[in-house]
Amino acid sequence: MRVFLIAGEASGDKLGAALMSGLKQLTTPDFSGVGGPLMQAEGMDSLFPMDELSIMGLAEVLPKYMHLKRRIAQTAAAVIAARPDVLVTIDSPDFCLRVAKLVKAQSDIRTVHYVAPSVWAWRPGRAAKMARVIDHVLALLPFEPPYMEAAGMDCDFVGHPVVAEPQATEAEAQAFRARHGIGEAPLLLALPGSRRGEVARLAPRFGQALARVMQTRPDLRIVLPTTPNVTDLVQNLVGEWPVAPIVLDPRNMNNDAYAAEKRSAFRAAEIALAASGTVSLELAAADTPMVIAYDMNPLSRFLIGRMLRIDTVTLVNLVSETRAVPECLGRNCNPGAIAAALDKVMRAPDAQMEAMRLTMERLGKGGTPPGLRAAQAILHRLSRPV
Repeated sequence: MRVFLIAGEASGDKLGAALMSGLKQLTTPDFSGVGGPLMQAEGMDSLFPMDELSIMGLAEVLPKYMHLKRRIAQTAAAVIAARPDVLVTIDSPDFCLRVAKLVKAQSDIRTVHYVAPSVWAWRPGRAAKMARVIDHVLALLPFEPPYMEAAGMDCDFVGHPVVAEPQATEAEAQAFRARHGIGEAPLLLALPGSRRGEVARLAPRFGQALARVMQTRPDLRIVLPTTPNVTDLVQNLVGEWPVAPIVLDPRNMNNDAYAAEKRSAFRAAEIALAASGTVSLELAAADTPMVIAYDMNPLSRFLIGRMLRIDTVTLVNLVSETRAVPECLGRNCNPGAIAAALDKVMRAPDAQMEAMRLTMERLGKGGTPPGLRAAQAILHRLSRPV
């Protein structure tokens, strides 16, 4: 079975790797496409570095538009030349759906998009537009299939791989503390993102907010996991922070060792300050209370803000149907507001626990691993007559 996959960012790389692992349990696949280190570890030679696609925000894309356009054409040509049984595009819709459009215009290759567009949040017309080039959608959230099916696509809820990922033990958390000389000091996870643009925008604000927090909690220690594409940038930016964080550098470890180190950090921390995104689910899986802070380029913030149809962007809040996780977004993503939110959560860390537990339950914790469910859904739909 020939499978062409495309992922454009770290969260998509994780989804793709879980799907690839699931497919290998059910069949004998031959993989090609674009992916990051996790997908490459599952057996893919990436057509080009995935981090070229890790761009978010309308204004951020503009300077790289022509390069991205060339990559779209290159990727579509590679799909058509490979003649796979299925093309699986993973999130990153601005890139992936343009590739799918070119592929559909020149072939009858079946197309699957992994991660339903959040039409319940903004731009509801995207579902109908997507249906012109996508045959089947794999949804991460249980309430998404009706939106996709109404637009004319097959859709299966497969859950989120985060619910099947291993979690560190208390012994591993204590070993992490000992290894880094943290001892019993309070520990905060700083997670300013995996894209260079968002890290450059958020890391200085995170540092300024933490300076305020440390005025009343001077013993606070900070650990900052990174991704390979932003490690150098992070190390430069944190030079102005009030205390040097422990930067976890994935370039110094193999994938498994780094994943174990990161899991231990998540378990060891009492609280996290994180950019908006899939990381909120990782924190929920580790039972780590959080504050979400995020901002974009002012033009992107203005345009996207006008299109939003929801009052929260945090997945834990959305899935649990609560507003347990505080957010500092847009203009509110400033050191004062972030510091106040951190202080509130540190005073009552258990307030988020039920929302995090409910989120994991609704995303499929305890059931068939989502990567395997996604693989089963793809194979089941492929076996049905068109």
